[in-house]
Amino acid sequence: MTSYGICIQTRMAVWDLSVSVEELGPEAPPLKISVTSDLHIGGVILKVVEKSQIKKDWSDHALWWEQKQQWLLKPSWTLDKCGIHADARLCLTPQHKPLRLVMPSGIILRMRVCFSSPVFRTVMGICKLLNIRRPEELSLLWPVEEKKKKKDKDVGEEVYDITCAPLTSSTILKLANGMPAFFADTPETEAVYKMLAVSQPAPAPETIAKLYRTTNIMEKAHINSRWLDSSRSLLQQGVKENYKLLLRLKYYTFHDIIPQADVVRLTQLYEQARWAILLEEIECTEEEMMVFAALQYHIGKVSLTEQIVASCPAMEDLDSALQCLEVKMEGESSADDMLETMTAPELHDYLKIFRPKRLTLKGYKQYWFTFKDTTISYYKSKEESSKEPIQQINLKGCEVAPDVSVAGQKFCIRLLIPGPEGMNEVYLCCEHEQQYSRWMAACRLASKGKTLADSSFSSEVQSIQSFLAMQKTTPTNNTAQTDESINTHSLVSPRYQKKYKPKQLTPRILEAYQNVAQLSLTDAIQKFLQIWQALPDFGLSYIVVRFKGCRKDEVLGIANNRLIRIDLSVGDVVKTWRYNTMRQWNVNWDIKQVAIEFDGNVNIAFSCVTADCKIVHEYIGGYIFMSTRSREQSDTLNEELFHKLTGGHEAL
Repeated sequence: MTSYGICIQTRMAVWDLSVSVEELGPEAPPLKISVTSDLHIGGVILKVVEKSQIKKDWSDHALWWEQKQQWLLKPSWTLDKCGIHADARLCLTPQHKPLRLVMPSGIILRMRVCFSSPVFRTVMGICKLLNIRRPEELSLLWPVEEKKKKKDKDVGEEVYDITCAPLTSSTILKLANGMPAFFADTPETEAVYKMLAVSQPAPAPETIAKLYRTTNIMEKAHINSRWLDSSRSLLQQGVKENYKLLLRLKYYTFHDIIPQADVVRLTQLYEQARWAILLEEIECTEEEMMVFAALQYHIGKVSLTEQIVASCPAMEDLDSALQCLEVKMEGESSADDMLETMTAPELHDYLKIFRPKRLTLKGYKQYWFTFKDTTISYYKSKEESSKEPIQQINLKGCEVAPDVSVAGQKFCIRLLIPGPEGMNEVYLCCEHEQQYSRWMAACRLASKGKTLADSSFSSEVQSIQSFLAMQKTTPTNNTAQTDESINTHSLVSPRYQKKYKPKQLTPRILEAYQNVAQLSLTDAIQKFLQIWQALPDFGLSYIVVRFKGCRKDEVLGIANNRLIRIDLSVGDVVKTWRYNTMRQWNVNWDIKQVAIEFDGNVNIAFSCVTADCKIVHEYIGGYIFMSTRSREQSDTLNEELFHKLTGGHEAL
């Protein structure tokens, strides 16, 4: 028997595809090219380029599908595989376009950024160009005044153009001082880099007054609705060429800060902290404001002559800051240190306690307190400490805040302790600052699940003591008291500009200045950041939500280690949940609801009122991602893991 092979070749139908080319101008009609469904995307681009008759480098161009709002970035895929038919409107456009980027310091850069990558990768490119390490901590958001508006030129704003910089996909050479080589090409670009790496002069009071300020927690929550989606591209989110976006720190976990390598990063971090204080985005006491003002004044003065260099200050709460110091200490631990760690230390003192929500007119009452592991126990007297305590309070997962007035010799610790029906408020009152420093440090560590044996306890105590020392008033000479060069209203928030005249503020700021005048520029900036991080509301991002089964809106505060439920009407903390007790979380994208399961069969679910639930999902996943970073990873970033933890149902 003979078998025959029959080959039937069918010709695919030829049809016209319309592709507009950005280089031909907005008025030019689309080019029509003849294609078949098996033609790949690379072939389409080749046909369009040939028909345009424009001779140039097209390597950065790609096709944008207008109706589907998506990029066609796989050159080997066929039109059929992409689902493109004759009615599709495609545009051949550069992937990198100019964008006006507002830095935390207020400087506006015009630079080419990637409009086709997910925003996460676009921010990586921006940070690589500007020599900012740890780009995962930053993101982009819309400005308040022009959310999704058409581009327009701002009257009187100064924009520094660095569109001449190489595209971030290429290797960026760095000079010996860490400056990217292209910034050294011209005096103009070098001046721009120095502006990024040096703290800006104190703003005029009128400038502060004109800027947008949040006046309540609802307005603070609306700010967080403006973050861009990290898993989608700029063009997919309505960002067009020359639009203005803000580059800001989003995740308050500052990993692996090395001053000599992080000059721009540290400066911009300081600028964001400074503006958060000046625009009252975070609450602080009057004494703290005077210290912030004194540090700003000092930083402004030494910035004229000094540069950021390596130093070794105590910076415990800067997540993993100056970890090189920690590495040294780990290698130098002795047998005595190990023995001390094995025998967990305790605190014992007479303190006063007060519970404001109890139905009693009694004030503070003195007891004998002991602090062991993460638990406080108190007894009627020292002699009765061998018996059963009056009460034991486990501080793991609690909120800790200072209630201090150095001038008034008031040293209290405010504790919000999780209970079955919400948070219980307790105040502990210490006799003097040494006692307060030890107990406050212990409470802070215990809230994070750490004991007194933790290596950071002593540095935490020193940090608290140094901050208290800054708030002390010291006698100053008459010339300092009448220093006219200090523009006090540029150093404090509008609340204190209204409350005090410059001649009242000047002596107070200069008194605080005497305590910081000896600090180097690096130490002063790090001290500012350290005090900022010690504020009770530091690192909280607010979203207005509606919890399942509730009829009223509430506020969800998202921090780097916990979620906080806040009563919208009075601002009180209702409940706290720690990430380390979280079992899983998921989002129902159809009904826009976030559901979270914690240890102990605790389940919560809520819908978001002021922001898309993707923003909450990204915050939680982002903070979980930040906690996976380690010293050994160096600068490598697991982008795939970030998108797995933060992406939506359409994520990578």
